Amino acid sequence: MSGGPAARRGPGGPWGGVRPFSIKTKLGVLVVIAVLITTGLMMIAMRTATELRFITVFSMIATLLITQFVAHSLTAPLDDMNAVAHAISHGDYTRRVRENRRDELGDLAQTINRMADDLEAQERQRKELVANVSHELRTPIAGLRAVLENIVDGVSPADPETMRTALKQTERLGRLVETLLDLSRLDNGVVPLKRRRFEVWPYLSGVLKEANMAVPARAGIASGSGSHTRTDVHLHLDVSPPELTAHADPERIHQVVANLIDNAVKHSPPHGRVTVKARRGPLPESLEMEVLDEGPGIPRSEWHRVFERFNRGGAGASNGPGSDGGTGLGLAIARWAVDLHGGGIGVAESERGCRIRVTLPGETTDQS
Repeated sequence: MSGGPAARRGPGGPWGGVRPFSIKTKLGVLVVIAVLITTGLMMIAMRTATELRFITVFSMIATLLITQFVAHSLTAPLDDMNAVAHAISHGDYTRRVRENRRDELGDLAQTINRMADDLEAQERQRKELVANVSHELRTPIAGLRAVLENIVDGVSPADPETMRTALKQTERLGRLVETLLDLSRLDNGVVPLKRRRFEVWPYLSGVLKEANMAVPARAGIASGSGSHTRTDVHLHLDVSPPELTAHADPERIHQVVANLIDNAVKHSPPHGRVTVKARRGPLPESLEMEVLDEGPGIPRSEWHRVFERFNRGGAGASNGPGSDGGTGLGLAIARWAVDLHGGGIGVAESERGCRIRVTLPGETTDQS
């Protein structure tokens, strides 16, 4: 789980299980030195007629000094470990024990650091889980609110089609809540996928329809996702061939496409156009998707930071990067969902605006 150096070392620490200076060896050497000192002083006393009491005193002093030196070398790292363990018990997972020993205490220091790495990773995953869930619950709530507000305001009649759209949003909200159980069992970033074969055109059409409904409603949602209202941006779908199919987890891919569309809409110019393209990949049931906008684009120097959590870009124009006050989680969630499939996501070259490319491997990836 942890990525720290201590976690990557093999059994027995960096010395491969060999302890040339173990505590047992040090204690044995201490006993031998004490005996040699006492014996040496006794021989000196016999040859120089020195009184035995002076030899005994000198022997005790020399032995105590050596013992104090060895004891300090053993207790000092224990004090350091105790301080680090105390800090960890109070939630400070940044403290580490110095790993500068080649004995059992050095192995113990590695174990404590490995534990701190694991606890720090778990705490980070817990915070990311809360942020991801909060971000994802916003979309179906916004869509459902849009439908209900249209009915209340008389914009849309409460006909079966409108109610089916509201029901679909409610069902999606329920599915997201159900995934909390799966997300709580995150193990090294792995979440069970429910892969199945689906037709790409009707699937993406539904995602775009939900996006069209959800975007205007988000202005009134009290969340960290921002308050932009972009009804002027046109969403276009380009799927070729029309009968294209893919094999993936539709719920996770919905997260990917919805977040990419949301990001593209935020950064589009007035009356801009966002295009979602889907093509067949090189492998059976594989899929290549692109989301293109007509905004200012992303500098090449920032490509590597696009999918970092809480990265919202620099402050820009009214419709520019960072202008929405969002949390900066959308693209990070998209990368997370694509990684679960064993696919790839990244910024691609574009003559205008920003182009995000997603590749899904289809049926060749081991099932999760």
